[in-house]
Amino acid sequence: MRPGGVRSFALELARGPGGAYRGGERLCGRVLLEAAAPLRVRALEVAARGGAATHWLEGRSVGVNAVSSDYAAAETYLRRRQLLLRDTGETTTLPPGRHEFPFSFQLPPTLVTSFEGKHGSVRYCIKATLHRPWVPARRARKVFTVIEPVDINTPALLAPQAGALEKVARSWYSSRGLVSLSAKIDRKGYTPGEVIPVFAEIDNGSTRPVLPRAAVVQTQTFMARGARKQKRAVVASLSGEPVGPGRRALWQGRALRIPPVGPSILHCRVLHVDYSLKVCVDIPGTSKLLLELPLVIGTIPLHPFGSRSSSVGSRASFLLDWGLGALPERPEAPPEYSEVVAGGEVAATGQSPFPPLQDADVNLEGPFFAYIQEFRYRPPPLYSEEDPNPPSEAMRPRSMTC
Repeated sequence: MRPGGVRSFALELARGPGGAYRGGERLCGRVLLEAAAPLRVRALEVAARGGAATHWLEGRSVGVNAVSSDYAAAETYLRRRQLLLRDTGETTTLPPGRHEFPFSFQLPPTLVTSFEGKHGSVRYCIKATLHRPWVPARRARKVFTVIEPVDINTPALLAPQAGALEKVARSWYSSRGLVSLSAKIDRKGYTPGEVIPVFAEIDNGSTRPVLPRAAVVQTQTFMARGARKQKRAVVASLSGEPVGPGRRALWQGRALRIPPVGPSILHCRVLHVDYSLKVCVDIPGTSKLLLELPLVIGTIPLHPFGSRSSSVGSRASFLLDWGLGALPERPEAPPEYSEVVAGGEVAATGQSPFPPLQDADVNLEGPFFAYIQEFRYRPPPLYSEEDPNPPSEAMRPRSMTC
C-alpha cells in the first residue's frame, strides 16, 4: 500500500444486511475510514438514492430491415445528501488509525417496495465519497431494502371474490356438451404464509373427462413511453381430480398456501406487481376454461379486532350460499414474517430480496424459490375465525312459492 493512503473505506448500516426499512423511518449508519498514516482530506459526503427504472427493446421488421425500439422510464423516490466533512477550501488532516463518521437520513413518508424484475427494478442505495487533494475520489456503496406496508384490513381487501364461466366443448365443429366453472374465495387480501381456501364447482356436461386446476400467478407490468411489457410467473398451484363426463365436482375449501413472495406494488408509475388466483378447467380438444380472481399480497396480516366479525360473517354467508353449511375447518392464524422466512438467510448483496419466479407459460407445476426480508411489524395476537354458533341446515333460507 502507498504510504499515506487509505487502508479501508466502508459503509455500515445500523440494521445490518438483513434489515428492511419503510417510509418515514430514519436511515442511520456510519462511514468507517482507516488511515495507514496522516491523511489529508478535502471533504467527505454521504448520499442516499432510490427509484424505479424500466427498460426493454422491441424489434420489428420494416421491409428487409430490422428496427429496434428502445423503451425506458425512470422515477425517483429518494435523493438525500449529507456532508460529514465540509469542503471549506482547506484540507483536514486525519491522524493514522480508525475513524467513524455517523450519519442519519429521514426517509420520505411514502416509498415503493424494493423489486428486481426482468425489465425493471426498484432499488435503494447509499454511497459515501471521500475527496482528497490530488488523488482520485474514493467511494463506498451499500444497497438497502425498502418494504412498504400493505394493510389487508380494509373493506375492499376483505370482500369475497367470485366468478363463473362456461364453455361449449367442441371437436371438429361439433358440440360435445357444456362445461361450467364457478369459484369463490373469502377475501381479496392475503399475506405470505396464509392459506387460500378455494371453493369451486365444476359441471362437466361434455363427453370427455376434464381436469380442474388452480394457481396463484404474479404479473409484472413494466411501462415506458405509453407502452407496456408483461411477465407472468406461477408462485403456487394445485390440481384436482379429473371430472368424468356428465359429473359434477365440488371443492369445499381446497387449501392453496401462499409462499414467501414480495408484496403487491400498485402505486408506481413505471411498474406494477399484481397477483391473481386463476382457476381453470382443461378440456380435451378445446381451449381451457379460465376464471381469474384478483388478489392483493400484503405485509400486515389480518387483525383479530375490527375485521373479525365482518370476515366471519362474510365467510359464513358465502358458505351458506354454496350450500356448505358450517365452516369446513378451523382456519389458521396468519403467520408473522419471521416464521415464514428466517432473517438469517438474507445475503448482503446488491440484488432485490425478491428473485425472478417460475415462468407461468412453462409449467403450472414445479418448484418455486423466493424469500422475503424479515418484517418487523407487531405480530398479531392469536384469534379464531370460527363462528361459535354456526347456522344449521334448518336455518338455511328457502325460496317461497305462491
